[in-house]
Amino acid sequence: MDKILVLGSTGNIGWPVVQELAQQQDIKVVAGTFHDAPAAMEKLNCTTVHFDFLDPTTFAPALQGVNKLFFVRPPQLAKPQEDMLPFLKAVQSHGVGQVVFVSLMGVEKNPMVPHRKIERMITELDLPHTFIRPSFFMQNLSTTHVEDICQHHDLFIPAGHAKTSFIDTRDIAAVAVTALRDPQYIGQALTITGPEALTYDQVAQIMTKELGEPISYSHPSLWKFRQTMIRRGMKKDFVNVMVMLYVITQLGNAKATTDTLPRVMHRPAHTLAEFVHNNQALFR
Repeated sequence: MDKILVLGSTGNIGWPVVQELAQQQDIKVVAGTFHDAPAAMEKLNCTTVHFDFLDPTTFAPALQGVNKLFFVRPPQLAKPQEDMLPFLKAVQSHGVGQVVFVSLMGVEKNPMVPHRKIERMITELDLPHTFIRPSFFMQNLSTTHVEDICQHHDLFIPAGHAKTSFIDTRDIAAVAVTALRDPQYIGQALTITGPEALTYDQVAQIMTKELGEPISYSHPSLWKFRQTMIRRGMKKDFVNVMVMLYVITQLGNAKATTDTLPRVMHRPAHTLAEFVHNNQALFR
């Protein structure tokens, strides 16, 4: 029986991973949480454990008896050598048989982003792994950028006129669960995207149609975006990573679409229109 540790278990990828794994009779799920587990998690067939990447005393209790690991980089941790390597060494010493890490599409071309540095650490430690490299999350619109959408009816995003193949985090979670269940994916890097690449002008048009109110796209400069986000109270390291990702977008590296998700899941990926339609309340 597999015992799987899910870190970031309350996030928009980790939570559906926990939900799906907890339904499997042949899996024991350990949900790592930084804060107290939410009531919804306590109702599931899983164990919860306190976990903090910056606190080594939490590593051994979380990894006890675990043979598989799923994790996402917490966005506030932007220094992998300090934030991630000690934990990954603990994973190695515990003999974990598979690490599923949610990375980023195109990281193999960009050694500066934290995701690529973490991938290299995992491979250098010779950890059996599956890298999931998704395109930009649809949920970024309903979290990071939702303030501008709700208050100003605007997409304040420095992507220029480049295209992005948005993906629903529910689809990322579904692929992650499949990778954890099927050993054929060990040693693979799965680049997964939504079904189409869209400019943010097109995103604004889709949102306008689905929400029934006009949404604009102001495409600020990278400098203006950075200054605005910092002024709003976001940490500089987090904002700098966001700026790097939008540089990647402007260079055209976020527009690719793949058929990996349909091949793995035997169904199409969710569309952006479906996401906006199903989450209208978040944008109002």
